[in-house]
Amino acid sequence: MQNVLITGAGRGIGKAIYEKFTSEGYSVVAPTREQLDLSDSSSIDNFVEKNKDMHIDVIVNCAGINPIAYIEDIEDADFDMTMQVNIKAPLKLIQGFVGGMKSRCYGRIVNISSIWGVVSKEKRTTYSISKNGIHGITNALAVELGEYNILINSVCPGFTNTELTLQNISPVETAKLCEQIPLGRFAQPSEIAELVLFLCSSKNTYITGQKIVIDGGFVAK
Repeated sequence: MQNVLITGAGRGIGKAIYEKFTSEGYSVVAPTREQLDLSDSSSIDNFVEKNKDMHIDVIVNCAGINPIAYIEDIEDADFDMTMQVNIKAPLKLIQGFVGGMKSRCYGRIVNISSIWGVVSKEKRTTYSISKNGIHGITNALAVELGEYNILINSVCPGFTNTELTLQNISPVETAKLCEQIPLGRFAQPSEIAELVLFLCSSKNTYITGQKIVIDGGFVAK
């Protein structure tokens, strides 16, 4: 049985990933914020130290934040926190557990990114910076860790039917957005989870260093 560490498993896409891996028989570690606060580097260090002997085969970095602001309104605190949660925290978790993967010559890592790390729009400067940063981690580590049979990829979801999406986007806005998506609908979280499962499984033997968009064709237009 393989062991999987998933952040952001409490809701939305992260929850769907947690449920998919659990249903497929993986042993899943999904720490709460009390156990692992990604906004606090010392909390990450403590979590890694406490679990340094944990056998982790797969890491899915799903947690993230998305402050929205025009360029003139970006606050230093919001910028710094986004970089902490979206870039530094995933990197520190990989640093903490990659040693075991290297010793076993096996590992799978998926960083959940976004279409806004591929294209962008107004008020997404900070978020797009962070998601392009996570691609930098993916690309660099794919090269560095390939010899150890550790495969790492970024998954970039488009508009997805999560609780947060349904809260923030009205039915009228949703209908307009669906008109811009070639498949004519938002993704279901379970569809994102299926892709993540494949990339993290032993069935994936040759895909690494990739930025994989799953958006119903939205960015292709």
